[in-house]
Amino acid sequence: MSKETLTIEKLCVRIGEKEILKGLDLKVCEGETHVIMGPNGAGKSTLGNTLMGKSEYEVTSGKITFMGEDLLAMSTDERARKGLFMSFQNPVEVPGVRLSEFVRNTCEAMGEKMSLWNFKKAAGEQMKVLGMDKTYLDRELNVGFSGGEKKKAEIFQLLMLKPKLAILDETDSGLDVDAVRTVSEGVKAYQEQTGGSLIIITHSTRILESLKVDRVHVIADGTIVCEGDSSLVDEINENGFEKYIGK
Repeated sequence: MSKETLTIEKLCVRIGEKEILKGLDLKVCEGETHVIMGPNGAGKSTLGNTLMGKSEYEVTSGKITFMGEDLLAMSTDERARKGLFMSFQNPVEVPGVRLSEFVRNTCEAMGEKMSLWNFKKAAGEQMKVLGMDKTYLDRELNVGFSGGEKKKAEIFQLLMLKPKLAILDETDSGLDVDAVRTVSEGVKAYQEQTGGSLIIITHSTRILESLKVDRVHVIADGTIVCEGDSSLVDEINENGFEKYIGK
C-alpha cells in the first residue's frame, strides 16, 4: 500500500462571509497524480490556496493531514519546508532578487546544501529539460518575464526543490501549444525524477496529454461531485461540466 501524502476530510472554507468549499474530501498517496477540474467558481483555486495557507482563506471546519502531520497547524513557511509546493496562475515579480539566488536559498532552507558549482551544474541540467538558457539565472525573479517564461521558471523551481507534493494551479493558462508542451515535459520530469505527488488544477487538458494521471476529480459548488480515472477527462472534453452543476 502506498503511503498517504495528503488527506483532506470534510473541509469547509470561506472568504469573508462567502463559503467556498463545503465538506470536501480528498486523499492523495505517494507518487500519485490527481487532476482537479470543474466550472469557474467551483472552488478549485480555493483548495490550492487553502493548502498553502493563504491568510484570506478561512478554514471553518474539517481536517488536513500532510505527511502524517496536521497541516492546518503549520504556517505557510512550515508547509513549504515540509515539502509542499504551489505553482501559481500569476507568479509575482520580485525585483532585486535573481532567480539563482532565490532558488539556491530556497534549496538551502529546505535542507539541501550545495556549493555554487554544484548548484549551477544541477540548475543547468534541469534547465535543459525546459529549454531554458542559463542566462535566466541572472535575471531578477519574473521581472520582465513573458507569461511562458514565468511558468517555465516555476517548473524549474519545482525540479530543483523536489517537493513531496506539488500543486499546479492552472500552470498551463494562457500558454501557446509549444509552451504547454515544454511545461508538460517539466512536470513529467518531476514525476520521473522524484516520485512525488501532484495535484493539477486545470481547465485545459493539453498539459495532461503526456502525463500519467491516477485520478480525476470534478469540483462543483464547493465539493467533489464525481471521480474517475483519466477517461473522465475525455468525457468532460466532450460534454463539459453542465451535468455536474447543481448535482
